[in-house]
Amino acid sequence: MPQLDDHPLRYTLSNELHARPFPSLKTPCRAVFLAIKQPVAAESRHRSADRAHLIDLLDRFGVSHPQPNATHYFGKIGRFELKWEQHTEFVTYTVFIKGLSDRPFDPQDFEVFPADWLEKAPGSRLTSSLIRIETMSEETEILSKCEDWFVQESLALSRVVDKAATIAGDFRIDAAGHTRFAIFADLSSGKRRVGRIAQRICEIETYKSMSMLGLSSVRKMGTRLNEIEHSLTNLMADMTKPDSSAEETLHSLLALSAELESMSAQGSFRFGATGAYETIVNQRIEVLRETRIRGRQTFAEFMMRRYDPAMRTVQSAETRMKSMSARAIRAGELLRTRVDVERSAQNQALLENMDRRADLQLRLQKTVEGLSVVAIGYYAVSLVGYLLYPVAGVLGMSKGMLLAAATIPVVLLVWLAIHRIREKFEK
Repeated sequence: MPQLDDHPLRYTLSNELHARPFPSLKTPCRAVFLAIKQPVAAESRHRSADRAHLIDLLDRFGVSHPQPNATHYFGKIGRFELKWEQHTEFVTYTVFIKGLSDRPFDPQDFEVFPADWLEKAPGSRLTSSLIRIETMSEETEILSKCEDWFVQESLALSRVVDKAATIAGDFRIDAAGHTRFAIFADLSSGKRRVGRIAQRICEIETYKSMSMLGLSSVRKMGTRLNEIEHSLTNLMADMTKPDSSAEETLHSLLALSAELESMSAQGSFRFGATGAYETIVNQRIEVLRETRIRGRQTFAEFMMRRYDPAMRTVQSAETRMKSMSARAIRAGELLRTRVDVERSAQNQALLENMDRRADLQLRLQKTVEGLSVVAIGYYAVSLVGYLLYPVAGVLGMSKGMLLAAATIPVVLLVWLAIHRIREKFEK
């Protein structure tokens, strides 16, 4: 069989599908989750800082480094297991701890991350979570624990993955600054299944937080968008006034259009990212295959009531900006048409004025030409008279008769000469 040349990226692309394996978790255990993001322009940050921060943590435990340009890492750090992932806008750290603490959701669990290391983080905390994973007990006992651990008004509780586990969380930040989630795993659930459930919960919390950044951006734009829409409405109303200046209105409209385009360009990445993160959140909840417990709201219902309205607000703002831009473009086209019509009218009036001036100039030219014939003819007749005076006696005519007889031919010759000269210059 002939040897085929592989595409340079064949193995890289294939391995990417298996690059982020789910953890295998033995119940009972705990997980500490942290997501770090730069506040501004995180998508264009220097990724080397993320890797340097990870290496700093690994060096404290004497652990080998990941491969150069790696976007994920999974390994042991002391008595714990660490899962690190680098994403477009953020990085996540998940530490898995064996066993349960005496105090549920003990803030001391977060001390697996050294305080001085946290201070050097290349960004800010986007979210952090404490996850408690214990063996599933009676339903009444689970409900009792959830009443003690979570805010009941916000509590989401459901069985997931064909009743392989029960998950609970209220998506609130506790006094220690963390969100809390609980997983009650059935005894028949394998390590990988428990790990997948824990991973899904971390992803739901992270992508939920990332997509909510879109709502923050919309709120910052809201006041200015209202002002622009009001100004745009006023400008379009001014277009109908006969005494309004179309060019001034057009300049103001172009300024608003430029500002709208600038805002749209600045928000385009955040709007697109928000839509992508929202889709991931919904997909992660969907694959959990939730079933209700005693009328409690599920994670999907929690998101429908509290999360979806925020996402609809972002989508509405994006649609509103596009609609305002389209209105501004249409208004600009109408104004440009009006300006063109007004300029055409001005040009027509200017041409008519030029025609009148040309007609006046022609009349003046003909008048000047007549006067020139008279003046030149007068001098020419005088000169001819001087030439003919000596022959007046021979012809038996008086000087006056001879001068009168010569006037008509001389004036005619002068007129013909001036007419010839005018025709020559006109050509």
